[in-house]
Amino acid sequence: MKYILALSLFISCTNPVQKPTKSDLVKSLNSLMNKWHKDAAEANLNGYIGFMDSTCRYIGTDATENWKRDEFASFCKPYFDKKTTWDFKTVHRTIQLNAENNTAWFDEILDTHMGTCRGSGALENSNGEWKLMQYVLSVAIPNENMNAVKDAKHDADSVYISRR
Repeated sequence: MKYILALSLFISCTNPVQKPTKSDLVKSLNSLMNKWHKDAAEANLNGYIGFMDSTCRYIGTDATENWKRDEFASFCKPYFDKKTTWDFKTVHRTIQLNAENNTAWFDEILDTHMGTCRGSGALENSNGEWKLMQYVLSVAIPNENMNAVKDAKHDADSVYISRR
């Protein structure tokens, strides 16, 4: 019995579990984010919402769109039920990690039905599982078109601001 215990201790000390490198973590997080977008495209509501932490905020392109996860799930459900979801294709994504490798933040350029958009957000690893903590979606507007966009949204902005 002593020998088995000593051998087990020796093996555990000489064969430590390798921690993933930052590069490996970034690859893994890229895969998770790609799956999240794919879950939306394939109308997989459980996978899509399940990747979001219970405290996650989803901030959409409209000024009124600032949802808690469960509110966002209710918004999404009719689209997912009818299989009329969105298919965002990642063009480019940058992911950064903190020193402890348990928090990540990212930004991405997306090809969407709205044209080019930007997504950004934060991910957190808790108990060995990565969860989306916040996601912000915005429409990318070329600088040379900004005045036309400002004119187009002026009335809606005025209504929203007056409601506060």
